[in-house]
Amino acid sequence: MVRKTFFTGLLAVAMAASGVAAAEAQVTHSVNLGVGWFMVRAEESRDRDVLVEDLQSLAFEIKDFNGPLVNGEWLIAFGDRIEFGAGVGFYKRTVPSVYAGFVDSDGTEIEQDLKLRIIPVTATVKFLPFGRPGDFQPYVGAGAALLNWKYSEVGEFVDFFDNNAVFRDAYVASGSTVAPIVFGGVRVPFGGDVFAFNGELRWQGGKGDTSGTGLLADEIDLGGMTFLTSFQIRF
Repeated sequence: MVRKTFFTGLLAVAMAASGVAAAEAQVTHSVNLGVGWFMVRAEESRDRDVLVEDLQSLAFEIKDFNGPLVNGEWLIAFGDRIEFGAGVGFYKRTVPSVYAGFVDSDGTEIEQDLKLRIIPVTATVKFLPFGRPGDFQPYVGAGAALLNWKYSEVGEFVDFFDNNAVFRDAYVASGSTVAPIVFGGVRVPFGGDVFAFNGELRWQGGKGDTSGTGLLADEIDLGGMTFLTSFQIRF
């Protein structure tokens, strides 16, 4: 209900703003296709979420979850200053880990795979304060993302309450959560005003509920920074 209300309100604002802008400016469309690098929130910036709790017993680093992301976006521009966007991205990362300072009775490592997947569906408003299509243009923007996510831990685990027995299992949590996004970047045109490259730095918030799944904490922090480069076609 919260997600539906949030996006309904955002859509209403966008439609109202677009109606005013459309009456005063030419409407153009463009497509952005991009790749980037998603950097999860660092350990010192996180609450005691699943990954921070895992660090108490498993040997990995939070930065191991940094990884590539692909993204596509449809943009509607009203004049030279305002663009509304709708996009979708995909990020997935598998981090191998072992128990720190503890091995199986035969001396082998106790291994597991930690897997995180995030599919952000975004709605954004972008402001380009200077220039026009065909010029070098810096921009800033903000919006909301519906983060469809899944986190799992699969492999061998230790039951410290049962004589350190080693067992195999899979713990899985998934869901969708609304998160704020803020971004800024530059647009560099080539070949007139039809084609351009974009370089963008984007921040996202968001936390997922992992309660009742057997994981060591009741939430996972989905926030972080993305450096995104994209190729834009305007028509």
